[in-house]
Amino acid sequence: MKVVATKEAPAAIGPYSQGIVVNNLFFSSGQIPLTAEGVVVSNDIKEQTHQVFRNLQAVLKEAGASLESVVKATVFIKNMDDFAMINEVYGEYFSLHKPARSCVEVARLPKDVLIEIEVVALVK
Repeated sequence: MKVVATKEAPAAIGPYSQGIVVNNLFFSSGQIPLTAEGVVVSNDIKEQTHQVFRNLQAVLKEAGASLESVVKATVFIKNMDDFAMINEVYGEYFSLHKPARSCVEVARLPKDVLIEIEVVALVK
């Protein structure tokens, strides 16, 4: 088991890792729309979704994976009314390769952000 940590994504805000590699699988912790410095980006759902993907790309890269190797994504959103806008941004990152996905509305997310995404990916 290998712990994944990069300064290109926000540090964990609790007792957990940005991600873990086991055998040839990478499991990310949920990424929220914080900059690498730990600042929440604007309250705009599209901007928050883009930031989450920047964070995911950073931890995936550190793990030796990429968005193209993601096999499953779990999306947690604060408001299902934002689903169409989230899907629009999500489709920019997963246009040809479309991993399995779950999307659920939740009551509250850390730092009161609007979205959190976690992924499972194959590592080279």
